[in-house]
Parts: sequence; C-alpha cells; structure tokens
Amino acid sequence: MTTYVQVAVNLATLPELYDYHVPAELEGKIQPGSLVVVPFGRQVLQGVVWRYVSTPQVSETRPIGALLDPHPVLTAAQRQLAEWLAEHYLVPLPVCIALMIPPGLSRQADTLLSLRAEVLPPLETLSPIQRRLVDLLKERGALRGAQIDAHIKGVDWRPAARRMTARGWLTAQPILPAPTVAPRRERLITLAIPPAQIDAHRAQLGRAGSAALERRLTLLKVLASQREPIAPAWLFTEAGGGTTTDLNFLEERGLIRSLVGEVIRDPLERMDIPPLSEAPQLTREQQTVWDEVQTALRRVQDGQSVPPHILYGITGSGKTEIYLRAVEETLKMGKQALILVPEISLTPQMVQRFAARFPGQVGVIHSKLSQGERYDTWRRARAGQLPIIVGARSALFTPFPALGLIVVDEFHDESFYQDEIPPAYHAVEAALMLARLSNSLILLGSATPDVSLMERARRSAWRILHLPERILAHRQAVQKQLERLGKTALLKTGEGESAHLGLPPVQVVDMRQELKAGNRSIFSHALESALEEVLEKQEQAILFLNRRGSATHVFCRECGFTLRCPRCEVPLVYHADAAALICHTCGYSRKMPTACPQCSSRAIRQVGLGTERVEAEVKARFPHARVLRWDAETTRQKGTHELLLRHFSHHEADILIGTQMIAKGLDLPLVTLVGVILADIGLTLPDYRAAERGFQLLTQVAGRAGRSPLGGRVILQTYMPEHYAIQTASRHDYEAFLERELRERRRLGYPPFVRLARLELRHADPAHAREEARRMANQIHAWIEQSGSTIEMSGPTPCFFARRAGLYRWQIILRGAEPRALLRGKPLGDWQVQIDPPSLL
Repeated sequence: MTTYVQVAVNLATLPELYDYHVPAELEGKIQPGSLVVVPFGRQVLQGVVWRYVSTPQVSETRPIGALLDPHPVLTAAQRQLAEWLAEHYLVPLPVCIALMIPPGLSRQADTLLSLRAEVLPPLETLSPIQRRLVDLLKERGALRGAQIDAHIKGVDWRPAARRMTARGWLTAQPILPAPTVAPRRERLITLAIPPAQIDAHRAQLGRAGSAALERRLTLLKVLASQREPIAPAWLFTEAGGGTTTDLNFLEERGLIRSLVGEVIRDPLERMDIPPLSEAPQLTREQQTVWDEVQTALRRVQDGQSVPPHILYGITGSGKTEIYLRAVEETLKMGKQALILVPEISLTPQMVQRFAARFPGQVGVIHSKLSQGERYDTWRRARAGQLPIIVGARSALFTPFPALGLIVVDEFHDESFYQDEIPPAYHAVEAALMLARLSNSLILLGSATPDVSLMERARRSAWRILHLPERILAHRQAVQKQLERLGKTALLKTGEGESAHLGLPPVQVVDMRQELKAGNRSIFSHALESALEEVLEKQEQAILFLNRRGSATHVFCRECGFTLRCPRCEVPLVYHADAAALICHTCGYSRKMPTACPQCSSRAIRQVGLGTERVEAEVKARFPHARVLRWDAETTRQKGTHELLLRHFSHHEADILIGTQMIAKGLDLPLVTLVGVILADIGLTLPDYRAAERGFQLLTQVAGRAGRSPLGGRVILQTYMPEHYAIQTASRHDYEAFLERELRERRRLGYPPFVRLARLELRHADPAHAREEARRMANQIHAWIEQSGSTIEMSGPTPCFFARRAGLYRWQIILRGAEPRALLRGKPLGDWQVQIDPPSLL
C-alpha cells in the first residue's frame, strides 16, 4: 500500500503543503519531521515531511527523492510552533521552518550559470552588469547564484542574467547544493597492549637516551591513562609533544591502534569552567519562590497545564539560583531545560554557572558558533545527550525530545525580537507558545519586567513571584575570591550562607549645572572624584555609554554640512583607532576628510561622544589605570566576550567601558562604582517605548555595582534630571515607573491597551518607495472601509531611520484590537509585517 505525505517545501514563495508518495526503498524510514529532497517542477528542493495523508489532493503524486537525515529534524511541538509563527506573524511556513534547521543543513534551491563564450556578441554591446557577469564567469567558471551574490554585492544582477539566458549566452541549470555540515570523523588513538607491558617494549622505541625514545614512551603512558580513544592533537597536548611520525612508528610495531571515530565539536571545551558548585541555602524570600516553582514543575510532571510564571527580582536578588534549582528538578523528572539569555555577552557567565552545577550536561547555542559546533550541539540535544541548552534567541528552536522547562532571563530585553531578517518574531512570545505546546513550565525573569507583558500577566492571572531583597549568596566562595584578589571585607550576617545587601545608592548629576560651573569635561566632579577613590582602593569601576566611536558625527562649522552614510543617510561615526568614519548600520567606511565636501572649508569638526572617546579621556586623566572597552567593535572576533569577562573578573583591568553589552547579568564583586556618562540617550526618540527602554537600561547597569560586601555607588550624569525614567531609576522604583508608564500608554493609545501592526517597505528608488507607500495606504484604507473595522491607520511616513543599506524605508502603522486580522490573506507584495513590534523607529 502506497504511503502519502504532505511536505513543506523549502521555498518562501510556496507557503502551501504539497503531496508526495514514499517510494518503496524509503518505506518505514520517513516520518513527520523528516528532512527530505523532493522534485518540484524542473527543480529539486529540500522539504520537511509534515504529516501523513490517506488520500492525496492530486491525481498523480511524485516520489520523495531522498532522506537527508535518518532522524526527524523537527519534533511534533516544533511543527506546531512553526504553524503558529506563520499564522501569528503572517509569514510563509517555510520561512518559519528555516529557523529550526541548523545553518549548513538547511539548503535552498539555486541555479548554476555557465557561460557560452562561443555565441557571445561583442563585449561593447553588453550592458555594464552583463560585462561584469561575463568577466566573472570567464575567470571562475560556472557559478551558483549564491556565489555570484558574494562577488557582485549590492546589485540585482538576475534580470541581466535572465536576458542573457534567453538569448542563449548563458545556460541555467537548477541545482540543490548539498548540506555543508556533517558529523566530523577523525583518527583516534588507543593503546594496543596492556599498560603493564609498556616498559617491556622500551627497547623498540628508539636509541637509548634519545629524545625520540622518551617522547614515544610518554605518548604510551598518556594513552594508558585514557579510558577512551583520543584525537592525536589532544594526545600531543597531554604528552607535551609528539608527531604523526611517532604515531605511525608506534602503530607499525603494534603498540597502538588507530580508529576512525566521531569527534564532537564542543564550544565549551575552550571555556574555563569553575569547580563543581554546590547549592547555597536559600533565603526566606527565595524559599517562598522556590516552593511555588517546584509545585508548578510537579504539576507539569503530572501532565497538568500551568500558567507562565514571572520572576520579578531586583538585580542581585538570587534569580539564577531559582533557575538552577528548577533545572535540577526538571532533570530529575527525566526532562530537558532551555535557558534563554538576550545577549551573547551574557552567555559565557550563565553557561559557567550551569556547567559548574551540572558538569557534562550543558550545551550552548548562539550565532557566534561555527556551523559545525551548532550542528553537533543541535544533534546531541535532539538525541537527549544534552539535557540543558543555554543560548540566545536561536536556541529556542532546539529539537528537544522531552522539554520540561523554559527559562527566559532578562525577558524584557529587545534582543529577543528579530526584525532585520524575516520572519519578524518575538522570541518571548514564541517561548510562551512552545511552553504551551510542549506542556512545559516557562519562567520569565527580570529586574525590570516588560511593561506590556507585566500588565498582561496581571490580567491573565499568571503567577508573579517577587524577590525584593538583594543578597550575597555563596559567602565562602566570595570571601575566597576577595582574598585571592587581595581584598578584605566584612561579610554581613544573613541566613545560612547568604547575606542581605542593599541596592547601591544612586546620585543624579545635572550636567547643566556642571557647565554653568565651568566644567566642560565629560566627567562631572562627582564622577571624577569617585574614580580616583576606586583606583586608590584597588577596586573596579564600570563606565557606561550606549554609543560607540570617538565622535557621534562630523560636521562643517562653516556651512553646517554633516557627513552621512551614502547608503543609509545616518551620520557617520568617527573611530580614532581606525582613523575612519564608519556607518554603524551597514558598515560603510571612509577616511576622515581634511575639508568639507560641500563648501571646501577646513572647519570640519568631530562632535559628540562615544565609547572610544571615553576610553581616551580615561587614559588621559588616569594614565596608570588599566582600561578595557567592551562594545561591538572590540567583540567582533569569536571568544572575545569570554576573554574580556575573564580579564576583568580576574582584576586584570581597573575600569571597564562599554555599551549595553555590559548592562545586564554580569556579577563582578570588585565593581564598587558604576558611572553612566550620559543617561539621556534614547529618551527623546519618537518611540512609544523610549522611556521604558531608558529606565530598564539605567536600572540594569546600576545593578552592576555593589554586588559584594565592598558595597558600591552609582552616578548618573544627565541633562534631563527631571525625566520620570531617570528619577524612578535613581530610586530603583520599578512599581512607580510601571504605574506612570501605563498611564502614559493609556492616554496615548499604545500597547498594552491596543495591538499594533507595522508595515515596512524598503526600496532603492525613493520615488518608487513613496508612490508604493501611498498606494498601499489607499489599499489598506479601502480594506478598513470594506470590513467596517475600527482599526486606525497612521502613515504612510518615512521611518525615523529613513534609509538603510541603500534602501529607502517607509512605514504604515495599524492600531486597534486586532490589526492582524485585517491583513491576513491580503496581497502585501514587498511589504514586511511586524506584529506588536517593540520599536516604531
């Protein structure tokens, strides 16, 4: 009997499922979730088997071509999640499936272009782009479309290629590139004789007293100490030397044996994992919270559904210990746990804490891993070999066979929202749905919970758990760390091994008054004095500024001309270390001009403030201070987050200067001062979440100070000291901010009191973008009238950042009870849709 299946084909323009039959040779091997190759028209495409069907919808089905993985790549919960993402965010199903398959394994159809030089017309008759294609194909031979994209960047060469193909100058062959990831298999070495016989074979190893004899003897002894075969590189490291020639020599004499085995690419092999960490005794507040979380987990074990739990705990209140205990309980239940963090910079410290408590059971997933590392971690989690995964947004799509717990740390952070690459989705919302589909407990933790989600939790009767006290856990461990760093501090009394610590006092400095007093420095007198005190006491400070570079823009004092990116039209930022102007949106760079490009005046000046400028000022004022800068420029290379954290936590630097990367999650006991160079940044942006974003960032960065018995203080420098976000942040008063912000949102008609849909168009031609925006606005207006909807439309207007990467941006905002319903099933063309976006910029 023929087996029929529906397949989701990996092509974004094909949102429907298509019917195929399973050929005899694949019967019993294919199941829902399997990754397969299927014929589609003249193309060959990848696809995922979605479900069995008893009767196909077409009279004649084509057979599945091949099975790419013997195990399903998507679990049942993931397939349901993909369907929900497609429905909720109005995107094709294949786009959502692509999120769940590791890079390198998921492949899209391409076209192989070959040049027919013998029929080419004279080159001077070709267009410039056609000549570039001819030159490229002559030089490199036949190329796939993706390869041509890499050589001809920023230009749509495909229309020219189609015309050349139609005239017979090119041949186009549809192909499906093979996956670029696979298990790594390497030579492994094991001892072929009993360890007790090693000395008996000494005479065979080389001339008496020679270095070769001693080297080979050491290799054998190291192999004798290993329980399993090991890779040559690891063997040479353990033995302190050795060569492939030595291994061949020993194998020829039957002393060792070579095997070919799989080697796991594990990014944690390079991480410095602390010794096994024992759980501290909980405080009364932690115990109360833990009792509720444990009860919820046991209900999950019994198959009951539980509501989301919000863990609202101030910075340093011990949220991570609750996470660790929840994971331990989950593992006892035989289930897996997912820990999501918003920033890659937070991943190392979180991984260290979990790996110390659960050695050998933790995997990590984020975008800075190699394809091989992500693939191996993905496979091990799928097989149940890694019961704990810690990672950024993409870790959400790990194929857990038995998920029981999802933790979203710092769940308020906008890094959980993806909007640059389709589909635009919010990982927190997706995590909430995954928890429901997999019957898992979801624990959302933050010191500054998202305003909309907090209000939703109140309305929906979610559990809101509160940790109101900052504590010092692991008193003995902290004492040892302070002693190692040469510090002494009186540990306060507390409960068990914990001690209560107050939140650091916050001083708000009005920089307008500093200017009136004649201080034109970027440092107020209070901050400069505090830095001197920290350095004198051999403690540490963090200086926070949410801007990179040495100067935020360059302009001409004569004519007022500002140097902008030619592709994005945003001001270029000057970077002194590169002696260049750089666009932080698209990466465009150019040299600093000596004269104004508009009026030729030499009165060209760098204005504004960035982290590089702060670094230069610190070094000038405190030449003996050891300074580290942690921002996007200094963390481009793999592993730099871990390296910077290790240097600073081991007191190899006195002052850490950084952007929002350092504002969250870092636990550094020697940091006794946090200085915010300019607290106003972002507060005046025309966006409904500007105040919330500012409050959260200030509160989080203030929480880096005073996390040990050494105490701490925070200095906020501002030109807007009266702003309610700054005032409430200075008092660590989330409740006051929440109530004020909700009043403002209700008055202005923004979430959580309405839902939003944002439509964005990007196009290289400004006139086309403008006309298309007007056309779509007229169309939406007609849809509103036809449906009798109460949806309100704003726009069309250019986006706040009107141009990015050479594309002009226009937007239309819909607000109301359910704007998504108005757009569902409508022809939206090139418009990208964002549902409930956290920003309208």
